[in-house]
Amino acid sequence: MSTVRVRTDLRCGACVRSIGPLLDAEPGVERWEADVSTPDKVLTVEGDGVTPKRVGEILGTKGYRVLGELPREASARSAAPDVSEPQPSYFPLVLILLYLLGAVALAEAAAGGFDGMRAMGRFMAGFFLVFSFFKLLNLSAFADAYAGYDVVAARWRAWGYAYPFVELALGAAYLTGFRPVVTNAVTLVVMGVSTVGVVRSLLARRKIRCACLGTVFNLPMSYVTLVEDLLMVAMAAVMLAALAGMPPVAEH
Repeated sequence: MSTVRVRTDLRCGACVRSIGPLLDAEPGVERWEADVSTPDKVLTVEGDGVTPKRVGEILGTKGYRVLGELPREASARSAAPDVSEPQPSYFPLVLILLYLLGAVALAEAAAGGFDGMRAMGRFMAGFFLVFSFFKLLNLSAFADAYAGYDVVAARWRAWGYAYPFVELALGAAYLTGFRPVVTNAVTLVVMGVSTVGVVRSLLARRKIRCACLGTVFNLPMSYVTLVEDLLMVAMAAVMLAALAGMPPVAEH
């Protein structure tokens, strides 16, 4: 199996999606990955008999070009060339989730007892606030990475820029208890749509970066990402169902 790494003029997630079916259908190509969040817009293709020339021909059918070949062992270029790309790891994600669970447990203990609805609301508040923070550290890079697999951001680039602010607003809404029915309904839709993009990437067996924590960490797209999204969908659905079953508040 050979590996080809090339610089390209791919610009965004929509560009990546346009060449995806061609690479998936190419005989001999087993895996491929495009990172448009880096200056070199690196495309990595693995398979039997894969050559830079053939990769260039595939890109050419969609109007894109190979600008040069990169060494196999070189990591993807970052905005600061002297800083190497971090190795893929779930550790940051797991650590953040443990912090959130610990904070919720402490808050529930301080409240004098455990309440499931309140605990879920607190967890979701922390989740959206923390995750939006990391995305906003480099908004443009996040938008590029997110457009590589999200079904909405791939077609409407502005959604990639708006998404962290939507998460920030949802976090504030959960924290303050603002219109819980609307908040949970929006969460259900937003996270549900996000899940679709994750499922499609997993089914296509694409080796790409998960942008759930922006581009600060190199999180690989995997079933861990899917579980994370489905957990938020499930909690929003449970809270909506519970709210629907609440009796109306009597007015005095």
